[in-house]
Amino acid sequence: MKQINIRQFAICCGLLAVSVFGDFGPVAIAPAMAETELTKTITVTGNGEEKIPTTQARVQLGVEIQGKTATQVQQQVARRISAVVDLLRANNVEQLQTVGFGLRPDYNRIDGQSVLRGYIGTNTVSFRIQTDRIGNLLDEAVEAGASRIDEVSFTATPEAISAAREEALRQASINARAKADVVLDTLNLTSQEIVGIQVDNANIVQPRPLNSRQFDVAEARASTPIIGGEQTVKASVTLQISY
Repeated sequence: MKQINIRQFAICCGLLAVSVFGDFGPVAIAPAMAETELTKTITVTGNGEEKIPTTQARVQLGVEIQGKTATQVQQQVARRISAVVDLLRANNVEQLQTVGFGLRPDYNRIDGQSVLRGYIGTNTVSFRIQTDRIGNLLDEAVEAGASRIDEVSFTATPEAISAAREEALRQASINARAKADVVLDTLNLTSQEIVGIQVDNANIVQPRPLNSRQFDVAEARASTPIIGGEQTVKASVTLQISY
């Protein structure tokens, strides 16, 4: 058998490579060298918004007592908050719970010195109730012994929020497609298909709560109407469309 050294073998392979290229010509490798045609797309973002009534109210109220001794203050707080809780339970409020409880000394500044003048006790609860019932219940709570109303906030039911989120997304999808159609039509281009979709989480805009600076016991005694207003659910959808 004839022996071929490494140099000879390399030369033979090189000739073979040239021969293959020469036989098939550049047409054989042209597809691999051709540039890939880029897909032309337009990206647009649509927005949707749905307003729904706030049919539920979250209320935080309680009792605050000032007195000479800690025992006296604590007993008065316990008695009055018990009466308030009994009233709330009788009105079948939801999610009733204690959210704050405290007893602290109360000092006066006299000639640059702190002088104990008594104690301040608090007990605060929160609950949920239908918005159209909140005005009368606040009046009754004050009559039962509540001396502070810390916050009243409003919201829609979870079911209403879920339905509003779906509607906002539907509106956002239509809005995004309409924007793309306007641009493409203006440029005499034709949309082909949607090649990408990005859905942003719906944003729920809560109505501004009524805090202790806006709503006090005096207003409650005057039977001021409480109006929950509307809640806004917003959504956005981004489409990538080929043309």
